[in-house]
Amino acid sequence: MRVCTCGRAVVVVVVVVVVVVEVVVVVVVVVVVVVVVVVVVVAVLVAEVVEVVAVVVVRVLVLVVVATASAVEVVVIEVVIAVVEVVVVAIVVLEVEVVVVVVVVVLAVVIVLIVVVVVVVIIVAAILVVVVMLVVVVVVVVVMAAVVVVVVVVAAAAAVVVVIVVVEVVAVVVVVKVVVDVVVVVVVVVVVVVVVVK
Repeated sequence: MRVCTCGRAVVVVVVVVVVVVEVVVVVVVVVVVVVVVVVVVVAVLVAEVVEVVAVVVVRVLVLVVVATASAVEVVVIEVVIAVVEVVVVAIVVLEVEVVVVVVVVVLAVVIVLIVVVVVVVIIVAAILVVVVMLVVVVVVVVVMAAVVVVVVVVAAAAAVVVVIVVVEVVAVVVVVKVVVDVVVVVVVVVVVVVVVVK
C-alpha cells in the first residue's frame, strides 16, 4: 500500500508540473503578443503625429509666404501712392508741361517695378512651397519606412521567441511524459510484485 501511495504522489507531482509549465507557456505567449501589439500601435501613432506636424509646417510656411507677398504688395502700393501725391503736388505747384512727362515716366517705371516685384514674389513663394512639400514628403517616407522596419524586426523577434518557447515546452512535455510513463510502469510493476509476493 505504501508503494501505491508513493506512485500516486509521483503521478500527481508530474501532472502539477506539466500544468504549471503549460500555464507559463501561455503567459509568455500572451506577453509577447501584447508587446507586439503595443509596438505596432506606438509606431502607427508616431507616423500619424509626423504627418500632422508636416501638414502644420506646410500650412505655416504657406501662411508666411502669403503674408510676405501681402506685405510687399502693401509697401508697393504705399510707394505708388506717395509718388502720385508728390507728382500731383508738383503739377499743382509748377504747372509745367515737363512735369507731365516726368510723371508719365515715373508711373511707367513704378508699374514695371510693381509687376517685377509681384512676379518675383510669386515665383519665390511657389519654389518655397514646392521645396517644403518635397522635404515633408521625404521625411514622411523615411519615418514610415523606419516604422515598417521596426514593426518587422519586432514581429520577427516575437516569432523567434514564440518558436523557442514552443520548442522548449514541447521538449519539456515530451521529457515529462516519458518520465511519467516510466514512473507509472515502475509503480505498476512494484504493485504487481507486492501483490504477488503477498
